[in-house]
Amino acid sequence: MAAPKPRSDLRAETTAARLAALDLPQGGFTAPARADALARLQVMGLPTRRDEYWKYTDPTTLTAADASPAAVLVDTEAPVFEALDRLKIVFVDGVFDAAASDDLSLEGLEISRLAEAGDLHWAKGLYGTLEANGQKPVVRPLAALNSAAATDGVLIRVTGRVSKPVELIYRHMSEASDAILHHFVKMEPQAVVTILESGPGAARFNTVMEVDLGASASFHHIRVQGRDHHRRAVTHLFARIASEATFKSFTLTMNGALTRNEAVLDITGDHATAHIAGASVGDAKTVPFHQDDTVFVTHAGTHCESRQVFKKVLKNGATGVFQGKILVKPGAQKTDGYQISQSLLLDGDSQFLAKPELEIYADDVKCSHGSTSGAIDDTALFYLRSRGVPLAEAQALLVLSFLGDAIAEIEDAEIAEAITDRLEAWLARRL
Repeated sequence: MAAPKPRSDLRAETTAARLAALDLPQGGFTAPARADALARLQVMGLPTRRDEYWKYTDPTTLTAADASPAAVLVDTEAPVFEALDRLKIVFVDGVFDAAASDDLSLEGLEISRLAEAGDLHWAKGLYGTLEANGQKPVVRPLAALNSAAATDGVLIRVTGRVSKPVELIYRHMSEASDAILHHFVKMEPQAVVTILESGPGAARFNTVMEVDLGASASFHHIRVQGRDHHRRAVTHLFARIASEATFKSFTLTMNGALTRNEAVLDITGDHATAHIAGASVGDAKTVPFHQDDTVFVTHAGTHCESRQVFKKVLKNGATGVFQGKILVKPGAQKTDGYQISQSLLLDGDSQFLAKPELEIYADDVKCSHGSTSGAIDDTALFYLRSRGVPLAEAQALLVLSFLGDAIAEIEDAEIAEAITDRLEAWLARRL
């Protein structure tokens, strides 16, 4: 019997096989950044279960050379943001669909495709920079893979207050599709925009969004992931937040075999705000459900505030993961950092794995974290039932109340209502 291969050999072989299966883009203004990302990836290698930040989530299906086929789901529900007046940008299996997209022009915005951007584009020298900076102190190999191999995406420059949201819509039309998209959003000082994301995108989906906020800019991000049960996705959100800027992101995850959402927020200026929140609901009765939120917030400025609010509702053996860290650098005085992660387990087979962390090198700060896991409150359920509320409706009310703190991070009332409506529909099917 042959001896098992060393860990380093397995990592190198996995990385080489994954890269060999890709048709890496060549030339263009992103070529230096892609070459740098490729070199970094080859040194670090793709992740394995033995890596500290992957011990709760098996990355094998994300790193394999070929994507596992996933049946295309015919969704009978209307798109979650259908009622909103927004600018639509559509990608089908990772390829921009001009016919399904709106005219990419709106006051205060400059939008272009990554695949078509010329050498003199404003994003030259910016593509991949935040991803590269976000590799320390924790390496994120799948983000480096994205920067090296992304075939399309959008480059958005926000110069003023944008009148309506911009939605990135991902459609999954091929069972064997494997999509890699990379977006860059440049927020000029005092600019304001809302970016929406929705749809499964592919059987295996890898996205990076880099957001560079200028002074006093405001960036609002709302993402809905679901309902493709067999989807395997890893997303990366990198943000650099300047003085007095505001960054807010919320993600709703419903179903999906494996979803890993990574966020790396770097607060570089003073008096800045960074909020990131998530609500996930998963039922593993017929197919697996594993959802992982991994967040790293760095405070380098003074008088800054960060919030991490994550709620997960799990049923029939579903698994939820939260790994969140707040790093306060020397000199980042008056930091206010808050982190909460909670799960509601609707049966005894589901599990919630949490790893909250604080690392503080300043002495005048207010930072806290907490994590809890439990079942529906029997007293509250009895109270509702005793007043004539049917069991399923009573359970749904309590679940929505539990998720309320995360949904409250959405400032736009119309968007928050759309998110709540989608959750109510999911609960009606599952409870």
